[in-house]
Amino acid sequence: MEKITIKIFDTINDLPENWNAVASANHFLQLPYLKVLELSAPTNMQCFYIGFYENSELIGVSLAQYLDLNKLESFGERDNCFKTYIRNFIFRNFASHTLFLGNNMITGQNSFTFNKEINFQEVSTVLMQCSQELVAYFKQKGIKIHLVSFKDFYQDCAIEFKNHAFADVYEFNTQPNMIFELTSTWLSVEDYYNSFSKKYRDQYKRSHKKFDGILVKELEVEEVVFHEKRINELYHHVAKNAPFNTFFLAENHFSTFKKECGNGFKIFGYFLEDKLIGFHSVLLNDTVLETYFLGYDDHVQKEKMLYLNMLYNMTEFGITHQFKKIIFGRTALEIKSSIGATPVMMSGFIYHRNKVVNKFLGKIFKNLEPEAVWQQRHPFK
Repeated sequence: MEKITIKIFDTINDLPENWNAVASANHFLQLPYLKVLELSAPTNMQCFYIGFYENSELIGVSLAQYLDLNKLESFGERDNCFKTYIRNFIFRNFASHTLFLGNNMITGQNSFTFNKEINFQEVSTVLMQCSQELVAYFKQKGIKIHLVSFKDFYQDCAIEFKNHAFADVYEFNTQPNMIFELTSTWLSVEDYYNSFSKKYRDQYKRSHKKFDGILVKELEVEEVVFHEKRINELYHHVAKNAPFNTFFLAENHFSTFKKECGNGFKIFGYFLEDKLIGFHSVLLNDTVLETYFLGYDDHVQKEKMLYLNMLYNMTEFGITHQFKKIIFGRTALEIKSSIGATPVMMSGFIYHRNKVVNKFLGKIFKNLEPEAVWQQRHPFK
């Protein structure tokens, strides 16, 4: 087989004409989504688009993101303790210039796709090569990359990578990805509800009762633009309370997404007495429904069980539109398992370019990442 060569682009205007055809298996590597990133990426992020060539023919594509953590006002304000202070100090001083091979904004294996069979050895080799070329690119610009991370691989892929180019790279598993494989016999919301055990039918009824008085409405482009300031407020409220952040979305992110991706991106507004009190968004990725960012007013959330109702609404959308699975991502593991999602371990790989720091990366990483203690729920009969 011919050796694969790499070409790195820093703007989508330069991408080859057949890019979308090659990326057809994954919407997150196709032009409409890449355009969203180009027009409304977080302010501390720069994106790179990578083409893989065989005999000058494009056979695969990938995405890389450079993050400058010095530009963040906060890494997350929920855990206000000494450990958080230490972690923030370490990030500012030893990891502020981070390069991701893959997409740091979504959960799942979205870092590359090929339009022909390529073995794991080849893929791991070219991904490693990409990281080295990008490190050299930044060095020329006078920027020293501290950390290089390869993001979100399912276990079969991670095991293979570990046998090849990633043999000496630290592998990490943070919280699992919560994935809901929808049962093919469920044709309606009733089928879903009827498969719950009594305890979870009661949970469903109780949350829907609390939800009374709230109107859920899919927002068109003009409405997203009209409500964008409020949408950002609600998103920021949730994002700032996350245990850890490496970016915050740009102000125009949601309207840009809706403009560029149309029906492939849906955003639902939650209204109480005509006031927007929450929203959730989803991405339609072929047979997979991907949950995206959401936001809510904290005062209403507890009383109306908003978050749980959002999870039910996303699930019901997935069932009625015949998706095969829903990717709920990390965080809030227990509540997601209570509606039917199950944990799937994913791996990332990471190395530090300072050899001494890299040697102790495993120890450092374990101390920075709080252990997720949770109990998996089993809601079905």
